[in-house]
Amino acid sequence: MSSPSAIAGAVLADAAIESRADAGPRGARPRRAFSRRNVFLYGTLILVAVYYLLPLYVMVVTSLKGMPEIRLGNIFAPPVEITFEPWVKAWATACTGLNCDGLSRGFWNSVRITVPSVILSIAIASVNGYALANWRFRGSETFFAILIFGAFIPYQVMLYPIVILLREIGLYGTLWGLVIVHTIFGMPILTLLFRNYFTSVPEEIFRAARVDGAGFWAIYFKIMLPMALPIFVVAIILQVTGIWNDFLFGVVYTKPDTYPMTVQLNNIVNSTQGVKEYNINMAATILTGLAPLAIYFVSGKLFVRGIAAGAVKG
Repeated sequence: MSSPSAIAGAVLADAAIESRADAGPRGARPRRAFSRRNVFLYGTLILVAVYYLLPLYVMVVTSLKGMPEIRLGNIFAPPVEITFEPWVKAWATACTGLNCDGLSRGFWNSVRITVPSVILSIAIASVNGYALANWRFRGSETFFAILIFGAFIPYQVMLYPIVILLREIGLYGTLWGLVIVHTIFGMPILTLLFRNYFTSVPEEIFRAARVDGAGFWAIYFKIMLPMALPIFVVAIILQVTGIWNDFLFGVVYTKPDTYPMTVQLNNIVNSTQGVKEYNINMAATILTGLAPLAIYFVSGKLFVRGIAAGAVKG
């Protein structure tokens, strides 16, 4: 037979279980899917998305219409008959003055400008940032402050002096002259990004490499570069976007045969010859923006990782 104390304990345990069952589930109550807060939050996001996507929608549907349909005046209506002729004409046959080769020539000029500018500016800035973060020398902070100060000088102040400089060295009006300009103007902000990123790398890794006898370039190529992929993606996206979309430097430092794509786009859109063909203008605008958009969508995750890892540290 069970002792009275054991029976009393069993009765108390049963009573405790029943009381917990009567109390119901514990913990935080689940939030309602259609709470006032969620409705306001998602409603605001949807409105902002529509606000930004509506112009793009108008551009796309207009570029797929013929001029008779555009003249009806309903810019929001989808095309009744889809045509890609405006895209073909914008790329290959649209006229800008005496030239009637569309955006194709400007596209290849932009490629020849962007690729070497991005490679040179990122290569130099990454070495600068690495040296300023890990191989500090006397006056390095002053040098870095002067470099960053250069990023805040308005471009317009330097336009004419650079014209004189490029003219004296025989590069004014050439693609390589514009490559040098983009490389120099991209240096300050890129150096800041790389310096902040390399500063965030644990110093013990650098010291261990030094103890093992690794020098400046061995540490840079074998240790720092493999760890710096996210910040390199950030730098590539920033430089490609800035250089590809540049208009001011392109129109000042090049000539008609070497105009980049943005200058060609401006000439097509602002052409006053004949009838204003809005479908061709919209197609040309979308074609000009496809390259940086494609690069961003391909490497978007690495861009966010690089910004979080290096751009806000230091």
